[in-house]
Amino acid sequence: MKKTLIIAAIIIAVGVAAYFLLAGGQAKQTVEFDTAKVEKTTIQNSITATGTIEPVTSVTVGTQVSGIVSRLYVDYNSVVKKGQVIAELDKTNLTSELRTAKANLSSAQSTLNYEQANYNRYKTLYEKGLVSANDYETAHLSYLKAKDQVTTSAQSVQRAQTNLGYATITSPIDGIVLSKSVEEGQTVAASFNTPELFTIAQDLTDMRVIADIDEADIGGVKEGQRVMFTVDAFPEDHFQGQVTQVRQQATTESNVVTYEVVIGAPNNDLKLKPGLTANVTIYTLEKPDVLAVPSKALRFVPVETILTEEQKIEDVEARQKVWTLEGNTFKAHAVETGITNGVLTEIIGGINEGTEVVTGFNITGGEMPEMGGGQAQNPFMPRPRGNNRQNGNGQQQPRR
Repeated sequence: MKKTLIIAAIIIAVGVAAYFLLAGGQAKQTVEFDTAKVEKTTIQNSITATGTIEPVTSVTVGTQVSGIVSRLYVDYNSVVKKGQVIAELDKTNLTSELRTAKANLSSAQSTLNYEQANYNRYKTLYEKGLVSANDYETAHLSYLKAKDQVTTSAQSVQRAQTNLGYATITSPIDGIVLSKSVEEGQTVAASFNTPELFTIAQDLTDMRVIADIDEADIGGVKEGQRVMFTVDAFPEDHFQGQVTQVRQQATTESNVVTYEVVIGAPNNDLKLKPGLTANVTIYTLEKPDVLAVPSKALRFVPVETILTEEQKIEDVEARQKVWTLEGNTFKAHAVETGITNGVLTEIIGGINEGTEVVTGFNITGGEMPEMGGGQAQNPFMPRPRGNNRQNGNGQQQPRR
């Protein structure tokens, strides 16, 4: 009797387990549709890059003459005015050269006076036939040489005066001293190139960012586009700027081609310092207050295999269309589209603001239906089993 009861209990347990397994394998399919409203928003697209902050105008101040730096009147961060004396070179040799040039000019002028008087005298005698033509021409040639020597000596004086003036170094612009490359007593030589003494920035409230843009992104960058950037020195601050120039020259480094883009950056609070690295975001597409829908709404197509017996489809012939679910009816609306950033698409006409459109669907339970309506299914992917979810783009979601 006891053995019979045990066998009966086992049979009942197996039957119950088989019932639940079969019931679970034939779980009812549930379809949920995702919707979104047609509403006004801002459609934008952006690219990122890095750049270096620098003053819009900076001037390197040098010297055209060699000598010893005798005096420095400015230091780092000194505020200077245009024409202000900022340094002087030793003028001993330059002053001596000027005096020598002036003495040579005086001597040449005396010689010219003598040769001119002599020429006038020979000219009078030649006209009276008292001297030969050879003597007259010799006197004339000496006069012309003396005249040329005076011109040469005058130019030497002017050159010596100019060099002496170069020994007094003045600021070419109003601004602030960013760098100083010499100290008092240092010798500078201007034999082959101009030694750099100072770098002066004109206005630190008006800065710019030189950003390196990859060749794949440069096509979308244009003058006037809005820019936002950050610097590591002030990670919480977001600075605003604008593209002012897209330079045509390419730079190739490690087989990577980039182009320089100049971004104007107001710096009224003087937080931005020359040399800081900027993390730049350039908004290559930005259109505010436009009617838009999620781009996936334009890709959604209701297929018979996901509809219930009560649901039906009212389709229209159109290149672009969105769908609404009105009661048990999927209704297509032909729309005209504008710009898109891949996530949102502008709607120019065809549907009213506030309308809810279908963007996709999720299926829970049961066997996945065959997908139609132009939504391709990968033939190499295994068919999902019951109690899985799949969205309207044919992407399988994990079991919950």
